[in-house]
Amino acid sequence: MAHYRTLTLAAAVALLAGCATVPKPLEGTYADVSTLNAQQGGAGGTKVRWGGEIIKTEPGPQETCFYMLAHPLDSQARPRAGRGDDRQDGRFVACHAGFYDPEVFSKGRELTVTGTVHGMVTRKVGDYDYAYPRVEADVVYLWPRRPVTVNYPYPPGFYDPFWGPWGPGFGYPYWYQPRVIVVRPPPPPPPKK
Repeated sequence: MAHYRTLTLAAAVALLAGCATVPKPLEGTYADVSTLNAQQGGAGGTKVRWGGEIIKTEPGPQETCFYMLAHPLDSQARPRAGRGDDRQDGRFVACHAGFYDPEVFSKGRELTVTGTVHGMVTRKVGDYDYAYPRVEADVVYLWPRRPVTVNYPYPPGFYDPFWGPWGPGFGYPYWYQPRVIVVRPPPPPPPKK
């Protein structure tokens, strides 16, 4: 019995460790420099691992540049989703050689890049001139879309028209009658005198 418990515990630890690891292309040691710090200057030549949400993908003749809304990274180096705050983490632009399709690398997708900070790129955000720290990217890692989760306020089976809260058949047809909507034309205008 103790042997099975040990094997179960070892399998659980291995499973959890596998879930919390950084993908191989994103592994490494990087400077703890935020995009806001890099915007102030003095971060040129620094190796960074930054991520966030794609604002715009702009392919050029030699390289593709990704304009990003920065987000802090989680333990897997993935941009954190659903932070629930309005904290400003800044913006940055990451450029990598080659063509990346803007339909695949579309607005709102999560991206993590590794590379070296090389100066600034100034672009308009509305009427404001925004200085984007520029990263010469070694790795561009597009994360798969997160699954959409729907939280239902009632337990499973409650939405089934043949199951009521007390067993099969109780809820139908009493609770789930189809609604009848009657559409009437507007009343005629009053007669003119």
